[in-house]
Parts: sequence; structure tokens; C-alpha cells
Amino acid sequence: MYTAVAEHQEANLEADTIRKISWRIVPFLMVCYFFNLLDRVNLGFAALEMNKDLGFNAAVYGLGGSIFFVSYFICEVPSNLALQKVGARRWIARIMISWGMVSAAMAFVSGETSFYTVRFLLGAAEAGFFPGVILYLTYWFPSAYRARIVATFMVSIPLASFLGSPLSAALLHVHGFMGLNGWQWLFILEALPTVLLGIACLFVLTDRPQVANWLSEEEKGWLKDRLDGERAGKKLVGKASIWRLLGNRHFLVMAIVCSGASAAGTSLSLWQPQLLKSFGLTTFETGLVNALPYGLACVIMVLWGRHSDKTAERRWHTAIPLACIALGLFTTLVTPSLLPTMGGLSLALAGAYSFKGPFWTLSSTWLDSESAAAGLAGINAASNLIGGGMVSLIGLIKVSTGSYGLALLPIVGLTLVGSASLLWISRKTPASPQ
Repeated sequence: MYTAVAEHQEANLEADTIRKISWRIVPFLMVCYFFNLLDRVNLGFAALEMNKDLGFNAAVYGLGGSIFFVSYFICEVPSNLALQKVGARRWIARIMISWGMVSAAMAFVSGETSFYTVRFLLGAAEAGFFPGVILYLTYWFPSAYRARIVATFMVSIPLASFLGSPLSAALLHVHGFMGLNGWQWLFILEALPTVLLGIACLFVLTDRPQVANWLSEEEKGWLKDRLDGERAGKKLVGKASIWRLLGNRHFLVMAIVCSGASAAGTSLSLWQPQLLKSFGLTTFETGLVNALPYGLACVIMVLWGRHSDKTAERRWHTAIPLACIALGLFTTLVTPSLLPTMGGLSLALAGAYSFKGPFWTLSSTWLDSESAAAGLAGINAASNLIGGGMVSLIGLIKVSTGSYGLALLPIVGLTLVGSASLLWISRKTPASPQ
């Protein structure tokens, strides 16, 4: 009888603690990430007018899209290590304020050199935000909750395109106010909230549970015991520096696996508006049609993350979405009409985003707590470098062949390799560590 009462009290304490933490930090981080993605992907819509005004062809635009990921790659791991040292509250605020200011500066590029320079600076400013938040969430949530929490947080990615597509398309029509074109106002107006949210981080976020005055001592104690118990378990990737991680096969496979989804999400965010407009749509129609696959992805990624947590399964919940990306993108090659293309793009984006919750949960459980900061940042940096390279490659193939379908084929191959690699390396551990 006493045991049953104690278990009931423990369950209530757990539920109350997780609920309180979830409502305190997840919605705010979702809003921050929404504008993070909006400031990154609005280039895809600005290009509908900017490329013509500045005389950029597909190759120049693709290279500018990729240069972002070079500086992002260089700064990603140092940024995450700095977050671990100085605290998430101050470091995430720094990231958001600096990237908001640089994103607004995109309004004043005047040629290829300034375009490449600002994109490079934007990558450096933004580096560390996403892996920093993933690391931050491991400070607050036991692994059994992480897939749904990460999926909920990352719904901001497709949501940014779902809501941002019609918004960005509408802003392109703001011509002449204060002597600026619509694409210039797009960059300025969508960057301003980021700076304000960066300032808000200093007041909303708390670095660690032990200093959270909004948790009771009992709640802090429960969370500390639960997380300490998980960190004590054996990991597939132990304590190591980023250089030693580069020699770990699990780390390398995780980077390859993540690259496919990253390449798909990034490339479609920058190229999909132009692909859809090639079917004869107006700019505003392009904005509305472009939003539809992202709206579907918002729903599927949350449901997929919840199912992964419910079944305590990560391996197939990560591999299957990669196969969906490959099938969806291949569809754009074999169909000449808009409706089947929309179906293929919807499948690809649903795969790219539903992949994220189970994958980052799997990655965080494979990494030792001492290597998590470098490991998570390293995986994200490597995948974004490869994914960013695909943006430029798509531009080159499009210029050479005139076909978006052929240009997307390298991502098809990359996602299939990633899916097979994950299934191979995790074949002896089908029940991923929790």
C-alpha cells in the first residue's frame, strides 16, 4: 500500500515537473527558432525579385546560399562550447541579437561581393543556436520525453515556411517606401523581432535547473536524480574532444545521416519557391502553394515524434523519413506537372522534418554528457556544411541542365546512403538507448 502511494506521488511529481518546464521554456524557444529559420529561408523568396535587381544567375545565388554554411561550420563547435561555459541565457541572447542585425544588413547588398560577405557573416552569427538549444534541452528533459519535445520545438522549421511564405510574398509587393524595394523590406522587417527576442532571452531563460527559482526544491531534486541516473549509463560515444570524435564511427554515421535531411530541408527552403514559380504561378500564388507542404510537415513531425516516444523506438523512426525524402524528391524528376510535384515535395518535407525528433534524441543518448556539447554541434555543423554545399550544387546543375529534378538527385542519393548507414551501424542495438 505504501509503495503504491509512493509511486503515485512520484508520478504526479514527474508530471508536474515536466509540465512546468515545458510551458516555461519550449514555447519561447519555438518562437526564437521560428525567426531563426525565417531569417535564413527568406532568401528563397527575396530571390524572386532580388536576383533580377542585382543581376544574379542561379549559380551566383546558389553559391551565396552555400557560403552561409562555411562560416556556420567553422563557428558551430566553438559557439556550443562557449554556451556550455558562459550559460545558455547569455549566449543564446548574443546569437540572436547578432544574427538579427546581420540579417537586416542583407537589405543593403548591392552585388556579388557584398552578397557573399553578408551571407558569410550571417552564418558565423547564427552558428551554435540550434545545437545549443538541443544541448540546453538535455539539461531539462529526461530522454523519454526528448523526441516529442525536440519535435515540438522543431515544428518551428516548417512553420517558418508555412507562415513565412505568404508573408514574404506579400512583403515583396512593398515597393518604393523610403526608396527601398520589397525584398529589402522583407529582410529588415523579418529581422527586427529576432533582435527583440534576443534581449528577451536574458529575462526568460534559466541556465540550469538547480538555479531555477520557478521550480520547487522537490521538483529540482527529482529532475537532478533522474538526469544523473541517465548520464551514468554507458554511451556508444564516450568522453572525447571534437578531434577524437572525428575518428568515432557512430559520430561519423550520425553526421552523414543528418546531412541528407539537412540538405533536403535547406535546399527546398531556398529553391522550392523558384521551382514552383516555374509552373507559371504569380509571386503571391507561389507563396500560398509553397506553404502547403510545410503545413503538412508541421503536423506529421509532431505525430511522428510522439509515436517514437510512445514506442521507445528511434532507429526506424529515423531511417524511414530519410527514405521518404528520397522518394519524394525523385518524384520531381519523373513528373512534368504541378500536382504530382506538390505531392513529392510534401513527402520529402514531411520526411525531412519528422526525422528530426527521433534523430536528435538518438544522438543525445549515444553521446556521453562530457562530449555532448562538441558532439551535437559537430554533427550539426558537418551536416549543414554538406547540406549547404548541395544548395550550390543544385544551382550549378540547374544552370547546366535546366532541370530542377536532375538538380535534386544528389540529395536522393545522400538520403538513401544515410538511411542504410544508420540501419547498418545500429543493427546490433535495435532498441536504442533511452
